[in-house]
Amino acid sequence: MSQCAYPEDAAESELPDGCGLLHTSRKYLKLKNFEEEIRAHRDLDGFLDRASIILNETATSLDDVLRAMLLRLVHKPDNTEPDCNVDLLMAVLFTDAGTPMEGKVHLLSDTIQGVTATVTGVQYQQSWLCIICTSKSLLKRHVCISRLVRPQNWGENCCEVRFVILVLAPPKMKSTKTATEVGRTFATMFLDITFRQKLLKTRTEEEFKEALVHQRQLLTVMDQGPNPSLKNYSISSICVQKSHQPLQHKDFFPVGKGIREDFARRFPVYSLDFTDGIIGKNKAVGKFITTTLFLYFACLLPTIAFGSLNDEITYGAIVIRGICDDYELDFNTFYAWTGLWNSFFLALYALFNFSLIMSLFKRSTEEIIALFISMTFVLDAVKGTVKIFQKYYGISHGNHNADHISVLSLLGLGTSLNTSFHTALNTSLLANPPELTSVSSRSAEHPSRETAVLSLLIMLGTLWLSYTLYQFKKSPYLHPYMREILSDCALPISVLTFSLISSYGFREIKMSKFRYNPSESLFKIAEMQSLSLGAIGSAMGLGFLLSMLFFIEQNLVAALANAPENRLVKGTAYHWDLLLVAVINTGLSLFGMPWIHAAYPHSPLHVRALAVVEERVENGHIYETIVNVWETRLTTLGASILVGFSLLLLPVPLQWIPKPVLYGLFLYIALTSIDANQLFERMALLLKDQASYPPTHYIRRVPQRKIHYFTGLQVLQLLLLCAFGMSPLPYMKMIFPLIMMAMIPIRYKLLPRIIEAKYLDAMDAEH
Repeated sequence: MSQCAYPEDAAESELPDGCGLLHTSRKYLKLKNFEEEIRAHRDLDGFLDRASIILNETATSLDDVLRAMLLRLVHKPDNTEPDCNVDLLMAVLFTDAGTPMEGKVHLLSDTIQGVTATVTGVQYQQSWLCIICTSKSLLKRHVCISRLVRPQNWGENCCEVRFVILVLAPPKMKSTKTATEVGRTFATMFLDITFRQKLLKTRTEEEFKEALVHQRQLLTVMDQGPNPSLKNYSISSICVQKSHQPLQHKDFFPVGKGIREDFARRFPVYSLDFTDGIIGKNKAVGKFITTTLFLYFACLLPTIAFGSLNDEITYGAIVIRGICDDYELDFNTFYAWTGLWNSFFLALYALFNFSLIMSLFKRSTEEIIALFISMTFVLDAVKGTVKIFQKYYGISHGNHNADHISVLSLLGLGTSLNTSFHTALNTSLLANPPELTSVSSRSAEHPSRETAVLSLLIMLGTLWLSYTLYQFKKSPYLHPYMREILSDCALPISVLTFSLISSYGFREIKMSKFRYNPSESLFKIAEMQSLSLGAIGSAMGLGFLLSMLFFIEQNLVAALANAPENRLVKGTAYHWDLLLVAVINTGLSLFGMPWIHAAYPHSPLHVRALAVVEERVENGHIYETIVNVWETRLTTLGASILVGFSLLLLPVPLQWIPKPVLYGLFLYIALTSIDANQLFERMALLLKDQASYPPTHYIRRVPQRKIHYFTGLQVLQLLLLCAFGMSPLPYMKMIFPLIMMAMIPIRYKLLPRIIEAKYLDAMDAEH
């Protein structure tokens, strides 16, 4: 959609004798169809033949920019406009030409701007502006494109202009050759945010022209309709939306339909997952390296921290081993049967297309669960710090009876419901047999208050440095490329810095470190025949509960990572990914290895780390939007390889990382994961002055009281999750997956009885 006529409805009426009238007319312009309208290609070919491109315009005012563009057209060697007058054309471009109030109403007369139509109204694309002009002094049509060195603020709806497109044409032209039609051609091309980002990276006019030709090819392919070819995958306007059609029984049949569709969607671009950003003109090797390091530390260090917490809670033994000892069951075999049943149910979910159920999860429901998981990170950090104070500050140890451990902990899920593969791996590695560590040996250490206080400072320091570096890309210091590197490497820099400070700066103060026991074999296949039918049935019950948790979190994380605002273009594979998780976990279970599934917030943060982000201004508020994301498998592959090689770093030097640094990491992950979480943003509104409310879509569309009602209802659902998910009672945690599924009828049946459906849909909208 485009807007014709840039100025808003207004009239100058500051003085009685200075009153006047300003006529504003708007109309909708259809996007140019590059497949059917041959004029679109001819307009571009004509521009390429007589290209007028200004790549690095340093002027800051609109008048100076336009005058420079007109001078470029006039002084061209092949100028065919002998009667062209720059001052006359400048006057025609603005509304104050020939008026007695000259200089009073200095607004552009005729423009085209890109807009995005949403349920909340219209949002302007403010990084480009197409100005069209008709003059009798012209003999031919002319187009000039200027790329500004820095974004310029030229008033409302033009707060960050980087590109100016000037179209000039004589008045008597064929209807398909008018200034408006030529402007529509270029405006359709500039409507694509990914295309504009590519133009910012061009260094010569030839590269600029090549980008224009490539964009024409993409638009031509897109206008031909759905096409599974490789050329079509990169069109940024393609995004996966949740189905608005109600689910029916036939959607779950035939068996394997979703897997086949996922495979057909992803296979054509599979090779590009390894070559994008490596081969071709647009390389992103540096970003891949920094993202790999971020993902490595984000996976490895929580692994160590979770394993350390499990080690303290269970006295060095995985609790499921204690259960097996109580009932004289072989641990590896019971663990293997539990994993096999888990994989069996996951495979059924994938074959019968159960992932379609996740389309029933609205954005508000997903954000409740996401915020709950972030809270578990904070809780784990607080829990670990409290244990340090109990141990070193002289506070009573309290009752460490492990008789009432939750069923999820018995399954090896640790202290958090969002434990990933790397978490469980470390749990297995760090878990010492009970006979190696006794309670009395833990209590033999003398309390040291310096250790407790320093641990608190190290934890907060790690959080401060990591989050400061994460936000450093928004600062005015250093080169933008250096700011981006520091922001991407915030996590490893802060961990290494405070590990060195703790280990060398305060070496005389004893710090709490995790323990490591290498006695357990990692590749010992289970003896499946040693369990009785009753024990296998018990493992089936545990495996079913575990499969529900895996199913929800796997699909939830995938939905958050593939959210429309992330602009992922290669398509989703919910059913195929779930089947792969089932197959991989089958092998891991047989060898007693920890299970895998998608983890929050690691996956959304990984997408964010690979994203190219732009800052935008709307009504005085700055917000970030993702331009595109480098969709690659190289970063996850590299991080996983590094995690595997980290076994060689045990116990030294990984043991040099103190526990407070790991707890600071927890807080950092929790803090960064709540970015763009609308539930958290709406909770913050309760503390803000109404004049400071951001211009979000729900603020504009929903009454304030309804917003607060909805937020309060979400908080109640969050507390419900916390009551079951964080409860010390094992039976309450057993039904936690059922509570998560119960949020679907709450959203569809209960909430519409309290708040009108139209307001619920507006607050659940993406924009």
